[in-house]
Amino acid sequence: MEYKVEEISPVERKIQVSVPAEEATSAILATTALYRRDADVKGFRKGKVPTDMVEARYRKQIFDEATTDLINLHINQILTELKLVPMSGLKVDAGQIVKGEDFSYSVSFEVAPRLDLPEYKGRKIEQESVEVKDDEVQAVVERIRESLAEVAEVEEPREAKDGDVVTVSFAALAGGEFEGLKADNFQLELGKGQALEGFEQLIIGLKPDEQRTGMISFPADFINEKLAGKSTEVRVHLHSIKEKRLPEMTDELAKKAGNFESVDKMREAITESYTKSRTQLNKSVAQNKLIDQLMEGMEIPLPPSLVEKNIGYMVSERRERLERRGKSLESLGKSMEELQAEFKPEAEKMARTQVFLLAVATAEGLTVDPQEVEAVIRQAAAQSGQEYENLREYHERTGLIHDIKDRILADKASELIYETAEVTEVPPAQDAGGAEASA
Repeated sequence: MEYKVEEISPVERKIQVSVPAEEATSAILATTALYRRDADVKGFRKGKVPTDMVEARYRKQIFDEATTDLINLHINQILTELKLVPMSGLKVDAGQIVKGEDFSYSVSFEVAPRLDLPEYKGRKIEQESVEVKDDEVQAVVERIRESLAEVAEVEEPREAKDGDVVTVSFAALAGGEFEGLKADNFQLELGKGQALEGFEQLIIGLKPDEQRTGMISFPADFINEKLAGKSTEVRVHLHSIKEKRLPEMTDELAKKAGNFESVDKMREAITESYTKSRTQLNKSVAQNKLIDQLMEGMEIPLPPSLVEKNIGYMVSERRERLERRGKSLESLGKSMEELQAEFKPEAEKMARTQVFLLAVATAEGLTVDPQEVEAVIRQAAAQSGQEYENLREYHERTGLIHDIKDRILADKASELIYETAEVTEVPPAQDAGGAEASA
């Protein structure tokens, strides 16, 4: 077997492969022998069927498999020799091998471009320090108190207000598309955004057994697409008002909330949670700034399939987010082409970062252990409720296993750049919030 590599572009390779007749014939004979071993033909013992009869009966399968097996053998050998890792699927242009004749084919694929990397070690970067304020900790304490609050009927009849837990019945007065828009003994907490603002305003100010009629409008992105952007008249009847009675935060309540020894220990845990999450967030921001600085002004050719893959991930993520809200991609009112065009700039930015970090990983000789890949797949299996072996087989069959390895390599390269940088802590910006603590 001989081959010639053609560089179509900085990110595209085409390999022309020539196979002598002897090797092509040997591949056919080897596959025929496998079929002969397992052939079950009446009048012959298993494994004793004449070769010419086996070839005549299974000719298409034998020649197809011999062609595929020979090409796979060559491709693995060639990629290993050239130390090339395809970033796309392999496109094979081949006919079928013929006994006694030379055989040739080509295989095309995308690769990461060779980059002239800047000095990526020892760079200077600022990172915000972490500050956790008392009022942030207290806000979490208040949420804990609220989660453990008792709900009880109000002792004296009064008007409903924000914070109350009310039970109502309601019905749309218009027919047609609003028919069926009603509910009995519907419970909600006012002021928490559990219902449309206009609907809650109909309830606020009512006393038990009172009712009110008014117009409510549904926002354009309402979960029920038939009602989105429309208005209707609704009658609301208030049945009861309950109020939440927040318990005093004591050591006993802290233990009940999260098995904390005391209120002080609980506050320490909240502070630690905020500190940990914000430290990681600030580190990620600094890492991204470092990488953006390093890539500034660099010419980075992008493998088209990598950009397309990123767009696919982004579309899938948007679809999943919408489906969790009971909506679909179609509800956005955009065609798939429009969505893909919308995501393309961000997908290209992601691809630039991926290609750059993989180049750093290659320059540093970074590697991925099988255990690291296994850990990623096991975590995905646990989160999705799938069997590990099934999910791994799927990743291997679809080539997604290479995506996992590339992601691990990119993470390692990003970590190396950060760990070798000169990081200077600066005070946090005034609006430091964002990371949520959980007790």
